Amino acid sequence: MNQRVLPEQTGIPCTILRGGTSKGVYFHEADLPPRGALRDRVLKRVMGTPDVVQIDGLGGSRLITSKIAIIKRSSRGDADVDFTFGQLEVEQDAIHWSGNCGNISAGVGPFAINAGLVEVVSPVTVVRIYNTNTDKVLIARVPVQGGRAKVTGDFAIDGVPGTGAEIFMDYHLTLGARTGRMLPTENAVDTLELEGGDRIEVTLCDVGNPCAFFRASDVGLTGSELPDAINGNRPLLTRLEDIRRKSAERMGFSRGGSEPSAEATGGPLLVLVAPPADYANMRREHVLASDMDLRARLVFFNKCHESMAGTGSMCTAAASRIPGSLVNQALGAPPDGRDTLRIGHPLGIMQVRVKARAANTVGGVAFDELGFGRTARHIMDGTVYVPTSTFTDIAAGSAGKVRIGRAT
Repeated sequence: MNQRVLPEQTGIPCTILRGGTSKGVYFHEADLPPRGALRDRVLKRVMGTPDVVQIDGLGGSRLITSKIAIIKRSSRGDADVDFTFGQLEVEQDAIHWSGNCGNISAGVGPFAINAGLVEVVSPVTVVRIYNTNTDKVLIARVPVQGGRAKVTGDFAIDGVPGTGAEIFMDYHLTLGARTGRMLPTENAVDTLELEGGDRIEVTLCDVGNPCAFFRASDVGLTGSELPDAINGNRPLLTRLEDIRRKSAERMGFSRGGSEPSAEATGGPLLVLVAPPADYANMRREHVLASDMDLRARLVFFNKCHESMAGTGSMCTAAASRIPGSLVNQALGAPPDGRDTLRIGHPLGIMQVRVKARAANTVGGVAFDELGFGRTARHIMDGTVYVPTSTFTDIAAGSAGKVRIGRAT
């Protein structure tokens, strides 16, 4: 491989790709240092973390544009590629590897096709993606044209301008993504005791990514709030962090106390739910109650998502079919056999597919289909430069000797 070198800087090949309503930097695994402190340091330098505007890197100053995908051809019999997701914080000096991102996952299939990592089959190439973060397999059905991932089409998603070719992401194999169980506590509703003695009802569900669902009204919200109203409310964020810590403890991620374990940091995702109602979205467009089944606001790393995380939508869809769950209670009307769920989020409506049936399981439900449509666009191939000192100024004697690059 030809790798460019500038005085005092080292170049790493990368691709910038939008997946769904997120944008990330995608790497071949062989082009990065091995998993560990050095790789984390390099990737934080790539994105410009920590800095409120990430001015010295590729990050876009928001969590949805501060994401990493690391991909390689898989040696597993049930997968075509292995995919590791990294969520970088913006202002804090941290990168998290504990969960997956459904939107960035939607870009993995197109990346693998365009990079020649999978055999292309027209008109749709099925890419089996092993997500190393959650030890689960996702299935992407990617339209192709001329041996490359197709970009143009008539499929639209709220939060992305224009339309594109629909990529269907199948998540029905991701139940129990981190805990091994869809309902880690085996309850449709749990009650948490918060700091100060307050109590709140939650539904703890683990599909795609673990989520803690609770009524927006139980934290003093209507469910129509936009991100700025949540992100600027410090007392609310303190309360939400308390709910997250207590939920993490109940789901088995932490050891209790005021600080979560390293494995719990950032999880579970918090989802505030409310019945359908009209509201104005972030583009000041009117969203009608009749176009949705419920409203949801997703919070992670103390920030409200501008739309709805892909994995969060999968967990929401699954929980909506669990009798008695808070998500099920928030539905405007019973699903009555419908195979879709329409989620009202800050940028509009996200529609996901969920085909469920009654079963003799914890939660009383099984899924034949669980997925969502996304679009993706390959934006740029190039070389990202990081100061060479990034590789040497680390407390590891061999850090400067790490070899980066694929064999040619």
